[in-house]
Amino acid sequence: MRFEMNKDKLLYHLIIAQKALSNKTPNPALQGIKMDVLKESIVITTSNSDISIKMTIEDASLNVEEEGSVLIPGKYFIEIVRKLDGQLVQMSYVDDNLLRIEADHSDITLNMLELDDYPNIAFNEKANFVSINVRTLKTIIRQTAFATSTIENRPILTGVNLKIDGKNLTAVATDSYRLSQKTITLENEYDAMQVIVPGKSLEELMKILENNQDHVEIHFDQSRVLFKYNNVLFVSRLLEGNYPETSKLIPQEFPVRIKFNKENLMTAIERASLLSSRDGHNAIVKLDLRADDIVEITSNSPEIGRVLEEVYPVDEVVGSPIKIAFSSKYIIEALKVFASSEVTVNFTGEIRPFIITGEYDENMLQLILPVKTD
Repeated sequence: MRFEMNKDKLLYHLIIAQKALSNKTPNPALQGIKMDVLKESIVITTSNSDISIKMTIEDASLNVEEEGSVLIPGKYFIEIVRKLDGQLVQMSYVDDNLLRIEADHSDITLNMLELDDYPNIAFNEKANFVSINVRTLKTIIRQTAFATSTIENRPILTGVNLKIDGKNLTAVATDSYRLSQKTITLENEYDAMQVIVPGKSLEELMKILENNQDHVEIHFDQSRVLFKYNNVLFVSRLLEGNYPETSKLIPQEFPVRIKFNKENLMTAIERASLLSSRDGHNAIVKLDLRADDIVEITSNSPEIGRVLEEVYPVDEVVGSPIKIAFSSKYIIEALKVFASSEVTVNFTGEIRPFIITGEYDENMLQLILPVKTD
């Protein structure tokens, strides 16, 4: 194997591949980057068992003198390429399973891993797949995946439930204390189906997707899902089990509705959470709608002090005074995913879930459970 190509072009693809590199694995081969050098392209593969990435690099700078396949220690290889000087990098296989890397004034040899130990990873594309705009897919992930559970005792809640029904795709995530739901209309109609994709997989996928008008192909299998984006194939395992029936959790009637400037509400909650008796990351704050329609955001800690913030609704308040307590972390994270500058908080009662919606965040809602306080 011997080739040369533009260093920055190679590094760009290696950084993407790094997202599926395994650091801790019973199989040391998964710490490697599999590189298949073909006559007119290079195919890079990485996997950590949960996700796998395969990229085909075709570039005008690529000059292949000899084809071949190698398994390179990923961590060291990427750092070496990152630090190289010069525009071009040459790589060649030498005796005793060594990789020689040459660029400008550098001449480096790197011990390679055993190629035969690398598992056979399937990247099967289906004849029938779902096509979705890149920006739309990124929005779905950004507005839902953050609400998945990080606790492994209920693995099903660590995933985002994707449900397709005709032209509608609905994504739901919940950790049992909050819920995020986003529905979009697809360009074409598809057979009904439902899968659960790990939230961490979707967050890694979002880092790869760019903000353009391209489309992503989604190929579903029984136990895996493949996302095809330009020259990148991204495979994630699916979670097994039945996702909770969350539609029954979402209230339909709201006796109290308050519209806020999103930034004003968020900064008031952030300031109030600073002096909570709990740690600031998950502080409990209280919201009190007074009879004069001014909203008080408060937190109180006997050991530290008390905060009172007044927030003025941006529209006429619907409903009577209400007091409710909630996690500042949950509501701040929910507010951050809204594109709307104004949000409406819809209350059903002091100890019942409340819903946040935004005028320009069509078919998206955030549900948060209140906290009981003495």
